[in-house]
Amino acid sequence: MWKGEMDMSPSLQSPKGQLLIQEIENTVVPYGMVAVWPLGQASFILKGGTTVIYIDPYVTHNPDRIYPAPIDPEHITNADYCLITHEHMDHLDLDAIAAMVRTGRDTFFMAPACCWEDMKKQGVPRERFLIADTEKEFGDETIIQPIPAAHEELETDEQGYHRYVGYLIKLNGVTVYHAGDTVVYEGLADRLRKESIDLGLLPINGRDTFRNSRGIVGNMDYREAAELAKTAGIGMTIPMHYDIFAGNAERPGYFVDYVYDHFPEMRIHVIARGERFIHVTEAALQALK
Repeated sequence: MWKGEMDMSPSLQSPKGQLLIQEIENTVVPYGMVAVWPLGQASFILKGGTTVIYIDPYVTHNPDRIYPAPIDPEHITNADYCLITHEHMDHLDLDAIAAMVRTGRDTFFMAPACCWEDMKKQGVPRERFLIADTEKEFGDETIIQPIPAAHEELETDEQGYHRYVGYLIKLNGVTVYHAGDTVVYEGLADRLRKESIDLGLLPINGRDTFRNSRGIVGNMDYREAAELAKTAGIGMTIPMHYDIFAGNAERPGYFVDYVYDHFPEMRIHVIARGERFIHVTEAALQALK
């Protein structure tokens, strides 16, 4: 999380934004596969079959970003689902939420209860807002299950709703875990191990006293992320949340080095800016043979 002031000036037109959306539309994702596009920080787009899911789409212009967002809010016209992990501005981008509402598409939004009032002000209809509390099943192939996150602690409101969450997403025959902003808390690895996760997206930016003193709440570091991935038996891990703000960054190479030294058989991928990464499950690979 970054608590610098957001630049509320009009969004810069990203010349590649529409091309990226077109690439998503044109990408064919057979069963047993999921396509992933990074937007920076903890922001991702997933596609499985014809279903498109945005997670924490943070794309509003901010001069503090190390690099500009690959799309602008108005480019988001293809979201079937939008999942928000918590209310910090680099995860809950209200301009992006408002733009998704303006498309007229029947996007379903899921977020912690504390996000609802701000999202309602952006025009999100109550009937298309789901509190990130219990597992939701959409059709035959999409299941979304919130997982409590500790950023840096587990927090609940008076109704027992978690302030921070990650998501377990079962999409197109692939199980994806997006951790949100979290440290490794007791029971997390055991819970994840039961889910047979194919692809994990884990933060690696860590935390320290000096960042805490500046109001920057932390996450697991690269060592903890690697150990969690190994202990939970995650099939493929992509590190995240290290690349947008200079004051809250980390080098993904440290994660790679740690895995190489300690778990050389573990599958990892450092996703490049603007890359389309397609993860194929072992079952799908076997079916192709």
